[in-house]
Amino acid sequence: MATAETFETRVGQYCVVETDTPEHGTVKLGILLQDPRTDSLRLRFRRDLESLASEDLDVLSALADDLAQKAHEVGAEKLFEYLEGTLSGAVRITDREEVLVSDFDRTLDRLYLNNVQSNVLEFRTHLPKYSLRAAAGKFLENQEVTAEGWVETPEDLRLGPDMFVAHIAGHSMEPTIPDGSLCVFRYGVVGSRHGRLVLAENLESGGNDRYAVKRYRSDKTKAEEWRHNWIRLESLNPEYPSWDLDPDEEKYRIIAEFVRVLD
Repeated sequence: MATAETFETRVGQYCVVETDTPEHGTVKLGILLQDPRTDSLRLRFRRDLESLASEDLDVLSALADDLAQKAHEVGAEKLFEYLEGTLSGAVRITDREEVLVSDFDRTLDRLYLNNVQSNVLEFRTHLPKYSLRAAAGKFLENQEVTAEGWVETPEDLRLGPDMFVAHIAGHSMEPTIPDGSLCVFRYGVVGSRHGRLVLAENLESGGNDRYAVKRYRSDKTKAEEWRHNWIRLESLNPEYPSWDLDPDEEKYRIIAEFVRVLD
């Protein structure tokens, strides 16, 4: 997940790795993204290779690790030149294209999602996508909600049936969560919410600000039981208002915990 750090924008180069299969024809396997300034390579490959029923499954399964190792040894530029000169037939790469990059990890994920369509393995490689209104209904009111689609997540994200993705609109959490970001959420905030980013619903608003990601802050004291003294849902962007809440009034509800930005 990106931090509040300001990233320098520079030009990267990427290509798509493709292969031919007997049953599916030409399929896209993954993305290679080069940072020319550091001569480094980032790559992301699909994880459903067994569903392609290719006779070269063992070779394809080892391809990402082989390319990463080769790039580490000789650099990304020499690896690209080698692939452009040798790969053909069953496995090949497309022509390199330039892309403006401020965050290479996010750009890699975006290029992958835009170019590679893998098979859906529910809650193994993909999460359901909902509107924020549908997510609130499904997880808080047990409504029957159909996903708008399924979105593949990065390999390092451990998935579960309590997770979903949704688009966030607005600038109140920038630069951590840019306007229009596709984000991962987990229903149910385990333990203290204090300091966490949460998806909240303002029950008194019927406008575009009804749903928002905020940083949860609170103070508690204990007499016979724990009681909130105050609750504040903070915007990370100082140009946007935070929500000061009366603990005794049900004017909001927490839908889920923010996990990370996907795109």
